[in-house]
Order: sequence, then structure tokens, then C-alpha cells
Amino acid sequence: MTGEGPDELDCSAVIADVWLFLDDECDQATRERLQRHMETCPSCLATYGIEEKLKYLLERKCGGEHAPAGLRERVSVEIRRRTVITTETWEQ
Repeated sequence: MTGEGPDELDCSAVIADVWLFLDDECDQATRERLQRHMETCPSCLATYGIEEKLKYLLERKCGGEHAPAGLRERVSVEIRRRTVITTETWEQ
């Protein structure tokens, strides 16, 4: 299904945002657009169902496990070390 109207989405946009939908991390308008699309697109609805089952399985099997104590600090240090912040001025 290809989005043609301002409120319609193409399948690639829906699939890209399915985890935001599952995690309830999108705004209400986006949530409604995604839901309307999935109601009319069996392929996207099936993909959503697979991702929903995967999320449930991950929560059930890995929900109680925690990373080693020093891992968070090592990851934070590595992210800061590799992150380069740039500021660009766009001229129009």
C-alpha cells in the first residue's frame, strides 16, 4: 500500500515506526495514522504482530537480567569519546 493522501503512510514508514508504536513512544496523531494503516494493510498488520510477539518474548525471557555494574559507565565513556558535535549554519 502506498500513501497518497496527507494522512496515509506507505508501508516502509509504518514498518520503520512499528517499535515506536509498540513502546508507546509516538504522539497520538502518529499512533492513529499507524493504526489506520495497519487496519487496511494485512502485510503491515502481520509484521506488527510478529514484532509484538518478539517484544513480549524479549520482555519475558530477558526482563529480569541486568548488565554488569561497570558496563553502563564503559558504554557512556565510549559514546562520549566517539561523539563529535558539529554545528552547521544553513544559508538560504
